[in-house]
Amino acid sequence: MRVRDWQDILEDVMESNANPGDWRAVGGDRANGIGEDIYFGHPDAGVYQLKTYAKNPFEVQGVGSQVARRIDEDIDPLFPNDGSGIFGVQQGPEDEDDAKEKAKNLETVLETHADVPTSPQALLEDMMDAMDSPAYGPMEFDHHDRPDQMSDLTETFEEAEELLDAEFEDVIEEDVERGFY
Repeated sequence: MRVRDWQDILEDVMESNANPGDWRAVGGDRANGIGEDIYFGHPDAGVYQLKTYAKNPFEVQGVGSQVARRIDEDIDPLFPNDGSGIFGVQQGPEDEDDAKEKAKNLETVLETHADVPTSPQALLEDMMDAMDSPAYGPMEFDHHDRPDQMSDLTETFEEAEELLDAEFEDVIEEDVERGFY
């Protein structure tokens, strides 16, 4: 298992060529210390774990790794089929023309959904498709604690958790201690 910068892990997710709408996620507060834990899972792309914290309002620091190459029958129930929320991973537009095209596609989706009865899930899926999102799906996230599935995922990937936690503590220590001398 290779621990890398959290943004490199998101690049892996974006470049996985997995069906974008089949991703699922679970996230919440870290069990000990500042920051958040999040697991992204896809039946074909595997499971990725991130540990992040907001260094300041403009900068996020963190580490992550791929912790499983695929989701098996033991891991599958730990990811939501319907969550309390929905997440999406976005790539910025390549250029001005790409930005205009995505904006036009998004405008068309919103106009279409405004004219017919629809569900929030259907609207989000169509929006993600219009913006060529490489990954989106249901998410269970708790801003003040940890969802129950987080404990099970942490136990399932215990060795990865210990290694990522140690690396993450080094990142935090380096940033936080610098401000207190």
